[in-house]
Amino acid sequence: MPVLLLLVGLPLVGALVVGILPKKRPELVFPVSLGASTASLAVALYVLWEFEAGTPALQFIEDLRFSTILDMGWRVGVDGISLFMVVLTAILFPISIAASRSVTDRVKTYMILMLVLEAGVLGVFVALDLLLFFAFFEIVLVPMFMLIRLWGSDNRRYASMKFVLFTAAGSAFLLASIIGLAVMTGAQIGTLASFDIRNVLAIQLSGTAQLLLFLGFAIAFAIKVPLFPFHTWLADAHTEAPTAGSVILAGVLLKMGTYGLLRFNLTLFPEAAVRMAPYLAILGVIGIVYGAAVAIVQPDVKRLIAYSSVSHMGFIVLGMFAFTTQSLQGSVFQMISHGLTTGALFLLVGMIYDRTHTRKIADYGGLATVMPVYAGLFLFAAFASAGLPGLSGFVGEFTILVGSYLSFPVMAIVAGSGVILAAIYLLWAYERVFTGATNPKIEGLKDLDFRELAIMAPLVVLIIGIGVYPKPVMDRVEPSVELILDRIESATTYQVPLVGRSSAVVDIEYGEFDVHEGGEG
Repeated sequence: MPVLLLLVGLPLVGALVVGILPKKRPELVFPVSLGASTASLAVALYVLWEFEAGTPALQFIEDLRFSTILDMGWRVGVDGISLFMVVLTAILFPISIAASRSVTDRVKTYMILMLVLEAGVLGVFVALDLLLFFAFFEIVLVPMFMLIRLWGSDNRRYASMKFVLFTAAGSAFLLASIIGLAVMTGAQIGTLASFDIRNVLAIQLSGTAQLLLFLGFAIAFAIKVPLFPFHTWLADAHTEAPTAGSVILAGVLLKMGTYGLLRFNLTLFPEAAVRMAPYLAILGVIGIVYGAAVAIVQPDVKRLIAYSSVSHMGFIVLGMFAFTTQSLQGSVFQMISHGLTTGALFLLVGMIYDRTHTRKIADYGGLATVMPVYAGLFLFAAFASAGLPGLSGFVGEFTILVGSYLSFPVMAIVAGSGVILAAIYLLWAYERVFTGATNPKIEGLKDLDFRELAIMAPLVVLIIGIGVYPKPVMDRVEPSVELILDRIESATTYQVPLVGRSSAVVDIEYGEFDVHEGGEG
């Protein structure tokens, strides 16, 4: 059974069914959309259940070549890194659709866009063909633009246009780099071009070619992350997007950037990755501190959460370019955790916005007295985002900082201040919104109902579950992370501390190496 084709195809089939539903039956739009997304989730959970832990090998591979001359086709598969991005995506979309009952205008168009967006994101995380990856990478752009443009807040036109211009600029660099890489690969294997990632891994690229291609890919992914200083589109897009758009944007669309850096930049261009590692790590640290500092002064709770994403994504980038097993595992884990915690925060902001139609912190006060259940859930999500031990955010950030300290001790110490700043901006915002005298404007608000609690329940369970017991995630991520580090070590002259591999240090030069116990020799 082509499991991954089914995974990506079910949301598209759902979009098609929604599109042909008769106008006389608008009540069918929501259950059909939720059903299609839930069916895709069921396939993702099957992939998770059947995934063989302890191996870095790609699994569930489907390979259908469309062209021999260009060596392109439907090539998909999952490993320990993409596995959890697929599952995270498949979890967040049904939750986001279920949270969209407040959308009453052009519901059919809205649901079609959500389902197409889901198919595009899933395709990004399973693609093993460079051209297929680019196609899915671009497909995602259109529905997100339309969701912000049509269902966003007052400044939605500016935000949607800024989102498109930034991401389209990055895509231009990505496409040029993909074509150049495919032509170089084709020249070495005897065809016009090859977009198969597995062929790219087998070829030799000069140091200059690696550096130029690395930069082309990195610019596109840095904009998507977004990495400082390419972050300016994010706050506007988050603020103006509808609730589901913000959840998906923070939960999985930003991860397309970090996933791309891990899947392509580190794996395909290891020499260039080593050369550029300090610079990207510095940008990650700047993003951590800058994003947290700007979040503190935000008067809009949604913009506050948006800038917190800049800070959290900086942690992920720092961990990636520290080149240790712990830091890379932590980066992947933090990608999952951030999707859950920030998704929960945006859902909660959307729930209160539906009641009050304001996101200004100054318009609240004493909300815990009026909505105690809501206040408790918001505090839980804030603690998870700030990295409270026992919750998922702590595992990701702590592992990144410990692993990064081995390579960049000063930067890891500076990055640690981001944890402190996160507690400041989240708890200060909580104090102003939920404690003190109750604002007369919010008296009489109803607390969360059963539907809203059901929407939040899966995220709460997962945040606690992987925070208390992260081993199942780490066990599946580690082999893929080790494979990336092996490739970096074997392709470069670089001294790397082998975390979890005794006290040995390996001096490597193009595959020839000596092992010296204790780093001596």
